[in-house]
Amino acid sequence: TNPETRPQPPAAGLPTRRPGAADLARDAARTAGHLLTPPAPVRLDDVVPAPLSVVADPGADHTLAADAAIRVTPEAGARDVADQLADLLRPATGYPLPVTDAAPGGAELTLTVAGADLGSGAPTDSGAGAGHGDEGYRLEITTTGVRLTADTATGLFHGVQTLRQLLPATIESRTPVDERWVLPGGVIVDRPRFPYRGAMLDVSRHFFAVEDVLRVVDHLARYKLNHLHLHLTDDQGWRIAIDSWPRLTTVGGTTQVGAGPGGYYSKADYRRIVRYAARRHVTIVPEVDLPGHTNAALVAYPELAPGKVAPPPYTGTEVGFSHVDPDDERTYDFVADVLGEVAALTPGPWLHIGGDEAFKVKGAAYTGFVERTQRIVARTGRTVIGWHQIAPAAHLDGRVLQWWGTNGDDPEVAEAVRRGARLILSPGNHAYLDMKYAPDTPIGHDWAGLIDVRRAYEWDPGAHLIGVPAEAVLGVEAPLWTESVTTLAEVEFMLLPRLPALAELAWSPRAIHDWAGFRDRLAGHGRRWSTAGIAFHRSPEVPWPAERADGDRLDREPTRPLPSQPGPGQSRHASTTARLSS
Repeated sequence: TNPETRPQPPAAGLPTRRPGAADLARDAARTAGHLLTPPAPVRLDDVVPAPLSVVADPGADHTLAADAAIRVTPEAGARDVADQLADLLRPATGYPLPVTDAAPGGAELTLTVAGADLGSGAPTDSGAGAGHGDEGYRLEITTTGVRLTADTATGLFHGVQTLRQLLPATIESRTPVDERWVLPGGVIVDRPRFPYRGAMLDVSRHFFAVEDVLRVVDHLARYKLNHLHLHLTDDQGWRIAIDSWPRLTTVGGTTQVGAGPGGYYSKADYRRIVRYAARRHVTIVPEVDLPGHTNAALVAYPELAPGKVAPPPYTGTEVGFSHVDPDDERTYDFVADVLGEVAALTPGPWLHIGGDEAFKVKGAAYTGFVERTQRIVARTGRTVIGWHQIAPAAHLDGRVLQWWGTNGDDPEVAEAVRRGARLILSPGNHAYLDMKYAPDTPIGHDWAGLIDVRRAYEWDPGAHLIGVPAEAVLGVEAPLWTESVTTLAEVEFMLLPRLPALAELAWSPRAIHDWAGFRDRLAGHGRRWSTAGIAFHRSPEVPWPAERADGDRLDREPTRPLPSQPGPGQSRHASTTARLSS
């Protein structure tokens, strides 16, 4: 079977206990606070991640009118962004917001790809919008309208995310709201610091339905993250259909941590995820973890195991015990078939081969396996990404290492960089979203320390590793492992509010990195998440505004017992981390 749905908690947020007198008193106090302190107007510099340049013009605020239209250059990509903007604004405003490439009366929102023709018969004046690269944009708000200019549809899309944040938080409502839709006047010029900005969702330890993954894509796109890494295979379950090895899913996809039924994505499911993400300018990065973390594959095909005997299905959380046989040619047929089919499904440039915690494949056997797998990836036309343990293997042009360590001094990785490798940084003690916020957070782990918002925010990817220059850093990724995370609400609780912190590190220039400013900007997003029905952690580090009682349920910690909660040394990556550092 291929389950696509699973019971979810109410959209209002995480599972909650029955409210008592203290809860009701808190609700009343927050309701009073909300009534006494209405939301402050949005400022032009309230955006997360912080833009490159913000020049406010308080006299140029623009109020969106009921007869507004969206005017767009005729390229298909630009038109699609305009359609998404209209879809975003219509539910809360109740306005029709027609999208056109003509010049109708009342048009107030203009989206332009620099140098394109808006129907006037001549190229448009791209102004300061030109020269911002593949992802940059220029947003100008005046009393007469809004003009968004970019060199690409991707830049327009990122500009739309900024525009979204400049409207009142009630824009996130899916039903009409009585609101003055005021945008603060001024000019924003923006582009990213790093080209790779992402998050990872582990769908192997616990399986997540297609709709859940699409919702995660939405969260990434909102904060200008452009890669979603899917950890598709591990000991507990194989989650992607492979025609040439069908038992990988029919047998290997039926388990997960604990006693759940598992599940997998058909090729149609996976294509749907890829298409949905692409429309939101997010690239899917598939990971097939090799040579270790392969118990689910070995249950399905014991001929891949060193002893040629099928192991029992595994639903625990230990790591490092399984691996394919690196000395059997059938293993490389398997690798070539699997990676070939995954590459054919994935238009993006990356294939992630894992490579971590293969403790029983040592020395030359390990490096030889990685080198041969790298060559197989190259034949698919894709670029290799692997966890940083693959560093000792011979370098392949374009190879990317994903570093998850906690100690910023890693000579082996620095040497791989000198040989030409690039890095994606995912330091466990700053970027791992499965770490607890606080000692009493009932979901997650603490082997890399506790990570609240400030710890997620206060590090510099360009200067984090000794001996690694900033130009070798491709970007930042925030992984969420799911040994203890079982529902979409819990995924969102672990993502927010840390995901925007990591997004700002990856997007905004280092010169404007400022915890106090970020904390204050982030505070306004709580109302947006509440309005959208998104579960989030109400971190005490952030001065959240008073909130309506009907949104209060979102800040409750989940109280359910956790299945198979890992003990010390059981969490993924815990056993190979020597010490923690900031």
